[in-house]
Amino acid sequence: MSSIFLPPPTQQIHSHITQNAGVELSVLRLDLMHPWVNGNKWFKLKYNLLEAKKMNFNTLLTFGGAYSNHIFATAAAGKLFGFHTIGVIRGEERLPQNPTLSFAVQQSMQLVYCDRTSYKQRNTPELHAQLREHYGEIFIIPEGGSNLNGVRGCTEILKETGDFDVICIACGTGTTFAGILLSLAQKQRAIAFPILKNGEFLQTEIATLWQSYLAAGLLAPNNSPPSWELICNYHFGGYAKVNNELLKFTQQFQQTHGIPLDYVYTAKMFYGVMDLLKQGFFSKGDRILLIHTGGLQGNLGMQQRLII
Repeated sequence: MSSIFLPPPTQQIHSHITQNAGVELSVLRLDLMHPWVNGNKWFKLKYNLLEAKKMNFNTLLTFGGAYSNHIFATAAAGKLFGFHTIGVIRGEERLPQNPTLSFAVQQSMQLVYCDRTSYKQRNTPELHAQLREHYGEIFIIPEGGSNLNGVRGCTEILKETGDFDVICIACGTGTTFAGILLSLAQKQRAIAFPILKNGEFLQTEIATLWQSYLAAGLLAPNNSPPSWELICNYHFGGYAKVNNELLKFTQQFQQTHGIPLDYVYTAKMFYGVMDLLKQGFFSKGDRILLIHTGGLQGNLGMQQRLII
């Protein structure tokens, strides 16, 4: 299943900021693994797809917002690996469809719109039973691929990387970060940058995912938690919120380093890291790895909304 994906390259960042801080800064380009199924989304889908295939399911059902990277990736992965896909979309249908949903339909995903009140029940057994009664034999993947299969896949993200001291990643649900933590060496530390306002709650979510994964007896490269922390003040107002400062940073970063960033996740983390470097937050000689989690498909929709 993984044979169609390219190994993600690691790209070093050279700038006066890194030079002044005395660090080595690199980017793991998960966005370059595949045109459509890339970033952390592939790693969160991988073992869900393998389990669905093993259990002889032909249909995947999952959840997401109208601009969801997960909906985009699941639709494409379903097409690639021979699954029928159903996407339960938060909110009312709006026409014309945005680029994310239009792509999903092109990949033969069936879209089902769900009012926001009902959508809040997306993880309940009651709703899952109703969905199975209506759609038949379906393999349900939670929003964002946020389950233990998702964590398992994310333990493989750093598999082919070099020896780094600090790993940095943008954080939405904590699933990817939990997988990263399970794969770190004891001498390494990890920093997550929540893209949600008041993201401190993720401290508990990440710890719960970690403990649940180990309690399930799943294989992990590392069973002891390394040093990690959340830095919660680079959310720019909350999920999918941006301002002119972030837009300017994102555009300049791409022009300077040739690396496009998505506005929802990676741009906020990259901005945070560069700002912390200016403040002397990292130690001299640190080798820092930033994980580019993809999501670039969402930029077109964001640009349409922001008119930039």
